[in-house]
Amino acid sequence: MKKIKQLEPMEIEKRSFEIISHELSEMQITLPADQEMITKRVIHTSADFDYIQTLKYSKDAVAIAKRLISEGADIVTDTNMALSGINKKYLAKFGGQAHCFMADDEVALIAKEKKTTRAAVSMEFASRIDKPVIFAIGNAPTALVGLYELIEDGKLAPELIIGVPVGFVNVVQAKELIMTAGVPYIVARGRKGGSNIAAAICNALLYMLDSSRGQR
Repeated sequence: MKKIKQLEPMEIEKRSFEIISHELSEMQITLPADQEMITKRVIHTSADFDYIQTLKYSKDAVAIAKRLISEGADIVTDTNMALSGINKKYLAKFGGQAHCFMADDEVALIAKEKKTTRAAVSMEFASRIDKPVIFAIGNAPTALVGLYELIEDGKLAPELIIGVPVGFVNVVQAKELIMTAGVPYIVARGRKGGSNIAAAICNALLYMLDSSRGQR
């Protein structure tokens, strides 16, 4: 058996993006310039080229996201997995922090009392953050529904929603709903997504802003 050459992590990433670019070229697909790095990083994370079709961006969503991050916006996620995947060191360079309230004891108690999910309650907790917030939802459609209800009730005005939960129950509907909420969004239509996809989108935005990382 031929021995596999071990590569450094950054070399693996570099070569992966080269392969993605080559395959896109073979498919004669040119991604919109402002979305290219995000879509490619999502493909890199998932090895799934379906995101070329399913990843949807509202008007100026990328420019809005980059401005928010550069001005110190925080990121709120619906899972600790997404939280761990976001490059918090890069986010901190711009004055932002990442949060996940899912493990908060008060969140668990309120969710039990209201007979709802911790994800939905954690969105209410996020409204306490007194600065612009980007929501990165990768697991719970109930978080997206909760955000929609808070927006409709005038209790929350998210600056941007990254809606990419994965699954079979109410996932498609929740994504479609958030696209009608009147706020900027990046949404993966359909069943596919995940905490890793939410983190990948956040990191793509961060790396696009940080010249020391460089664009791929």
